[in-house]
Amino acid sequence: MMIRSLPLPPSAAEVDAWLAVLTAAAATDQPRLPAPSRVEVAGRLCVAPARGRPVLWAAEEDAGVAALLLFTEEGNTHTAFLDVLTVRPQARRRGVGTALWERVREELLAQGRTSVATLVDLDGPGEAFARSLGFENVLPMAWYEQELPAGAEGPGRLPATPGYEILTWHGLVPDAWAPAAAAAHGAMEDAPTGDMDERIQRWTAQRLHTLQQLVLDRGGEMLTVAAVTLGGEVAAYTEIVLADPAGPVALQYDTVVVPAHRGRGLGRAVKLHMEARAAERYPALRRITTTVADENTPMRAVNESLGWRRDRAAGYFQLKL
Repeated sequence: MMIRSLPLPPSAAEVDAWLAVLTAAAATDQPRLPAPSRVEVAGRLCVAPARGRPVLWAAEEDAGVAALLLFTEEGNTHTAFLDVLTVRPQARRRGVGTALWERVREELLAQGRTSVATLVDLDGPGEAFARSLGFENVLPMAWYEQELPAGAEGPGRLPATPGYEILTWHGLVPDAWAPAAAAAHGAMEDAPTGDMDERIQRWTAQRLHTLQQLVLDRGGEMLTVAAVTLGGEVAAYTEIVLADPAGPVALQYDTVVVPAHRGRGLGRAVKLHMEARAAERYPALRRITTTVADENTPMRAVNESLGWRRDRAAGYFQLKL
């Protein structure tokens, strides 16, 4: 099986071929979900990530594709993330996936990486293949989703937050709030991480803006809703990303309540305000999705109280080389 490395950035034809592989696989493996968008796929392939160096491969006759992210962040140069390894359904069980994996493994070893991780939906071909290679599920989780009906204007009555102001930021968090927002991001450090080999990075205003700018550079949009104090502290926030602003799906990134402000309903409040703002700004948006670790009981309870539905089980799989 011939496997070729793709240039960075790939050509428009190579992006189209990559999209065709993902679309065919999604139609078989997750037929209920929307097909991948070219805007999202082109953005991820053509705009380099901020956290590392990407490496791309394609099998002959565009039978499959693979994308590896070699972390360059301090403390994580020993590990990597397998972002994509997908084979067209009609080309499966012919050694395509194995051939792609061998190229990935060769690159990992050549770069001195001692571990690699990937996100896998359970009970499907991805899990079976990952386990056959020796990957282990080090952080069980699930995908959750919230449906937004057509013509929705968001929840009719939003919760009051005495002592806090609710702010909405489109794109980059304003400079004046970036240090406080970065400090609030640091509260994610107590979120469950299982036995992940990847080390959590320290949040700064610059790092926050760099990662948010990446979303914009890739053609997406980002929306942050925060509960802030009169003293200028970000007490809670939630953020969503629309990789394709014209598409029907948004991905919720973090939802965080800073420890000193927990127990006051702020997590619920920022999520409800987020749904309202998103429905107003994006009329084509129909679904917001997110992952939550199984052991993150507080966030699962918040989601359940707001009507989020558990869609499918997943896991953060890791392999030590």
